Amino acid sequence: MQVVGRLHGPEDAPMVVVSGGISSGRFVTRWWPWAVRAGGPVDLDRVRVLAFDLLPDRNDPGVTITTLDQARLLALLLDALGEPRIDALIGASYGGCIGLAFAAAFPGRIGELAVISAAHRAHPAATAVRGVQRRLLAFARDAGREAEGIALARQLAMTTYRTAEEFDLRFSQSPPPAAGGSWPVCDYLIARGEAYADATGADRWISLSDSLDRHSIDPRSIRCPLTVIGFTSDALVPIADSRELASRVPDLRRLIEAPSIFGHDAFLKERELVGRALHDVLNPLTTLQPDEIAA
Repeated sequence: MQVVGRLHGPEDAPMVVVSGGISSGRFVTRWWPWAVRAGGPVDLDRVRVLAFDLLPDRNDPGVTITTLDQARLLALLLDALGEPRIDALIGASYGGCIGLAFAAAFPGRIGELAVISAAHRAHPAATAVRGVQRRLLAFARDAGREAEGIALARQLAMTTYRTAEEFDLRFSQSPPPAAGGSWPVCDYLIARGEAYADATGADRWISLSDSLDRHSIDPRSIRCPLTVIGFTSDALVPIADSRELASRVPDLRRLIEAPSIFGHDAFLKERELVGRALHDVLNPLTTLQPDEIAA
């Protein structure tokens, strides 16, 4: 397997790694376009961003891989770029788990860390749902119906990414003409599932899902300044875990907790709150100090 990354922004700017959920990758301006852009919270006019593809990729066989393994792959990628140290890492969801693992394993190679919708451990309730998804994926794969299994597993996953409040606001309960027909909310889930079936493979999803559940980092091992952003409605990363992480790290920069109808996906949707937090993390990297002179 080979890890692949992509650089965005000016060569001489502070280096910032950005990593997201298991569906994210090196094309960060595609999956987080409002956050990573010129003039945005992660300002591509002022910082250089490295984003990378998570392993295994779609064509690789299934593997047992941890967030620490992903962090080591990131370190190898930085070695190949000749970058001994990054100024900051912004990690959301699975990317936040990788960020915590990287900070614990390579304390001398990171200046600042911010994690969103991520904590130091996997919650048993989240593992329970992901376990059902993995068994569904394996069953469909072994039955020769992999794409259908991926679509169904994605439908189930979507119900954990968002909140009951958002579903209530978005979808009516107009019944179908007959039993077995499709409700509006089900039509939405079916469409999202079918779209995702073209984007990944069952073995890859099983590997990355399992990796999430293996994630476990001692908060005391995070030596760099840490910003934690959590949402009270997140069903996969309960706010209690974000609070525990924040309470146990040696150098907490800030704990931000907020409500959101978007649940775990709030990092993708809560532009004002998340954008302001990211700006606060990165702005000191690109602001001249009183004794510095710009020529």
